[in-house]
Amino acid sequence: MKKIYHLKTCDTCRRILKEMDTSGYILQEIKTQPITVKQLDELFALTRNYEVLFSRSAKKYREMALKSQQLTEKDYRKLLLEEYTFLKRPVIVNGDKIYVGNTKKKVGVFK
Repeated sequence: MKKIYHLKTCDTCRRILKEMDTSGYILQEIKTQPITVKQLDELFALTRNYEVLFSRSAKKYREMALKSQQLTEKDYRKLLLEEYTFLKRPVIVNGDKIYVGNTKKKVGVFK
């Protein structure tokens, strides 16, 4: 499976998608088409960690004062399913490989 989870209002996601060849990928805009339990479980199978998928730079992270809490994997999973902004973006799945986030090193793999 080749899939990209992104947010169309995210400037970084738009830049990355513009820079890479997305032909052959299924694009899923996570605000209008939220990630499902099954999809999150598939991402977990590739990362073996929900925290890796979780964005601490989300506005809601600060609003909910999550920094002061000791979050478990169960908490990360619950939050990822409840609020689309907690998914670190973009998430690019290419077969059995997954790239999470927007560092130049990770994105450079697709150029």
